[in-house]
Amino acid sequence: MNKTIKITGKVQGVFFRKSTQDKAIELGVKGWVKNEADGSVLTEIEGSSEQLHAMEKWLKSGPDRAVVENLEVLKEGESKGYREFEFKY
Repeated sequence: MNKTIKITGKVQGVFFRKSTQDKAIELGVKGWVKNEADGSVLTEIEGSSEQLHAMEKWLKSGPDRAVVENLEVLKEGESKGYREFEFKY
C-alpha cells in the first residue's frame, strides 16, 4: 500500500523531514520526504495498512516544534517497492 501526503503549516525549519525519516524507520515504513517551494512538506509512504495508519497519525502532529495545519492524502495506490526511507531534494 502506498500514499502520497502533503502536510502544511509550520513544517519547514523544525526538523520535520528528519523526524519523519526517524519515525518511518521506527515503524518500518519506506518511501521519501521533501520540502516543497510553497512551504509544505510532501511525503510518499508505503507499508502495511497498520504501518501507514500509525505514520499518518504521527504526521498529523509531527515533531515538537512543528505546527501542522492540514494533512491531505493526494494519492493512494499500490506499493512501488521502495527499499528505504530517504530525503528528496
